[in-house]
Amino acid sequence: MIAMTYIEPGKFALTEKSRPRLENPRDAIVRVTISSICTSDLHIKHGSVPRAVPGITLGHEMVGVVEEVGSAVTKVKPGDRVTVNVETYCGECFFCRHGYVNNCTDPNGGWALGCRIDGGQTQYVRVPFADQGLDRIPDTVTDEQALFVGDILATGYWAAKISEITPEDTVLILGGGPTGVCTLLCARLKNPRRIILCEKEEARRRFIRRHYPDVLVCTPEECREFTLANSGHGGADVVLEVAGGEDTFRLAWECARPNAIVIVVALYDQDQVLPLPQMYGKNLTFKTGGVDGCDCAAILKLIEEGKIDTTPLITHRFPLSRIEEAYRIFENRLDEVVKVAITEG
Repeated sequence: MIAMTYIEPGKFALTEKSRPRLENPRDAIVRVTISSICTSDLHIKHGSVPRAVPGITLGHEMVGVVEEVGSAVTKVKPGDRVTVNVETYCGECFFCRHGYVNNCTDPNGGWALGCRIDGGQTQYVRVPFADQGLDRIPDTVTDEQALFVGDILATGYWAAKISEITPEDTVLILGGGPTGVCTLLCARLKNPRRIILCEKEEARRRFIRRHYPDVLVCTPEECREFTLANSGHGGADVVLEVAGGEDTFRLAWECARPNAIVIVVALYDQDQVLPLPQMYGKNLTFKTGGVDGCDCAAILKLIEEGKIDTTPLITHRFPLSRIEEAYRIFENRLDEVVKVAITEG
């Protein structure tokens, strides 16, 4: 089978690999029907994910059909259409039992697929801990509707979940890329008073205005004054930093009102500075880290009920045989790309 492979920092290539086999009774083999390219894949290419293993198949955004299951798997069976979670987790360790599945202590715990073990930008993928990592897609939900459930939509859901948004709040989201849009969709479920989205790229601002006209949109240059003018207490009540840009961490805490909550879900290429003397007295609460992606079943239910729709994010479609071209377009943000769907053909 063909697989998009991490060769070395700065180099990916389409290579030929053997079809994966069950290695553990808790494994499942999934035939990938649609996958996608994530910005985190580009972080691997750029050397920002040192734990990524050269030679692995890339990809952690995928849906597919179960082909085989190990003897200990009870949740899914061959023939089931499923989402695949970005994280693998045992479900038994201290962190898993408390819902902190990103910190699962198993050697394959956390972000493993497409990083430390073979991922889904290929035809078949082995999924460890299948009972935790796979969720059946409802019959009325299409593969494209479910494509982002296991990663960027799980991230947006988790960010909104821990942000303590109330109906009285002004929420500021930094970043209008795919994860920013998923965060926006999930924040809207909390019914805040208003949402402001800050994005530097004009194409992405147009996308937000076209699809979400109730959201206020601004540029980074005007973000501080714009947020101040559109909030009641000297800044946003909740800030969700999804951009991971050079100055967006600073912008996040500067635009927050005193005693606000700042959620940092962005993955940065460089260290960030916490200038405590400058922010003294703001009494901010920071929540940071990788997604605890254990709410996929709840997300699929919201999609089934028509409360979340991420299909507008899919602006380009390519067969797996042309994934290198898809990467070129996605990495260079050509043709107003938002997200790419990679199909079996």
